[in-house]
Amino acid sequence: MPQPIVIAYHLIWTAYGWWLPNDPRGSGSKTVRNDVLAELGTLHHGRKQVQPAGRDVRRFYEQASRVLRHPLLTFDEPARQEIAIAFGQTIDQEHYTCYACAIMPDHVHVLIRKHRQQAEEMAERLQWASRDRLIATGHRVVDHPTWISAPGWKVFLDHPEEVRRTIRSIERNPLPLGLPVQRWPFVKPYDGWPLHPGHSPNSPYVKRPPKWEDIPDSHLRLRDPRVAKPQAAKNSLLRAHEPIQRGNVGPRPRE
Repeated sequence: MPQPIVIAYHLIWTAYGWWLPNDPRGSGSKTVRNDVLAELGTLHHGRKQVQPAGRDVRRFYEQASRVLRHPLLTFDEPARQEIAIAFGQTIDQEHYTCYACAIMPDHVHVLIRKHRQQAEEMAERLQWASRDRLIATGHRVVDHPTWISAPGWKVFLDHPEEVRRTIRSIERNPLPLGLPVQRWPFVKPYDGWPLHPGHSPNSPYVKRPPKWEDIPDSHLRLRDPRVAKPQAAKNSLLRAHEPIQRGNVGPRPRE
C-alpha cells in the first residue's frame, strides 16, 4: 500500500525546562541523560493512562527548578506578543503557510503547510528568530536557551480532514488556562489545500477508507455467498484500509 503524502506538519516544542524526560505525566523520551534530573522521578515512555494530580506536576517542577542550569521561566502576555512578531517575520521571509498557532506560557503549537524545508528546519528557524527577539526586547538574558535543545515534536498530516481537526485543537489550546483564542495576522484560513478548485476527483486525498456502516451486508454476501458473519467480514475489510498512525513506529511518510 503506498505511503500517504504529507501535506502539513503540526509542530510542537516547549520552553526551556518544561516537559522533562521524567515528567510525571509521561513523555516521549526513552532516557534521562542528566543524573541530577533522574533523581526527581522515574521515566515513563509515552503519556500515562492515569494522569497525576496537578499539585504533583507542580511539585515536580518546583524541585526541577532548583537543579536546572538555567531558570525555569514562562512567557507572559508581552513575551508572547514578541514571539508572535518573530514568527510572523520568519513566516513571511521563508514563505511558509501557517494555518494555526498557539503561543502558550510554556510551549508552542504551529500548524504549517508542507514546504521545501523539512519540519525540523522550520521549527528551528522559528525558535531562533523568537529567541533573538526575546533577547533584543529584554524578555530573556543572552545566555538563557529559551527553548528546549531539540526542534521538538512533529505530527505528519496527510489529509485535509486531519488539518481541520488539528486547527480546531490548536485554537482551543489556550482555553483551559483561561486565555482567549489567539488570532495572529500570519495565520491564514485553511482553504482545503491541496483540494483546490479543479483538483482531480481521483486524488488519494478525496478517496478515504470506507466506514463500516457504509458497507451493506448484502454487498458482502453478493461478493461471497459463503459469508455467514457480515460483521466479521466488515472488520476484515476495514483493517485492510487502516491508515498509518502518526507518531507510531513505522516507515516515515513520503514527503
